[in-house]
Amino acid sequence: MKQILRLALPVILASCMAAPAQQNTPYEPPPSQPVPAYGPVVLDWTPPAMAQLSALAAVKNSFTLDRTMLGAAASLWPDTDEPTREAINRLDGVSVHLLRFGTLGVPDEAAVNSMREAYHLRGWKHLVSTQANGGPVHDGTTDVWVVMDGVNLRGAVVLAETPKSVTLVTVSGNLSPLDLLRLRGHFGIPKFDGDELQHQSRR
Repeated sequence: MKQILRLALPVILASCMAAPAQQNTPYEPPPSQPVPAYGPVVLDWTPPAMAQLSALAAVKNSFTLDRTMLGAAASLWPDTDEPTREAINRLDGVSVHLLRFGTLGVPDEAAVNSMREAYHLRGWKHLVSTQANGGPVHDGTTDVWVVMDGVNLRGAVVLAETPKSVTLVTVSGNLSPLDLLRLRGHFGIPKFDGDELQHQSRR
């Protein structure tokens, strides 16, 4: 056995020396999978860059409301706002992720842009991009993507970025564009400009 090892050792060393040195390359997340053509939108999916930002956040809150919770909320809605109550009843779920950063603000703008690109790669339709100074998003940018099912929406994503926070909301259901507008400001869904969604509803 010792003789065999003695004969094999030069071959092993030569192979190791000939092998190219392994290089440290930056981690690249796997490409985003296209959103399924049918079925409900997955509420718990977030772009890979969301985890990177979450690790840097001073405060982070996440919650998901399922259909039962939303139905209970709709039953408590005032009769004077019947359109919003009907919109809530058309929801299957809402997922909210809120990240707040310190005085230095959002630490990695490239990560936020990577989140925007992830929805493009998944095939979501980008409808709204709002930049406001002192408006509802407090000097920030709000983007809205949707998954269409005929004239209705199967799901929507709202990404709101301010200098010190990032909010990501995913909704699933069978909504009209007007339903999504009525849900602004409720269940963690940020307010955003709705001109394009109103235009979509008239098609």
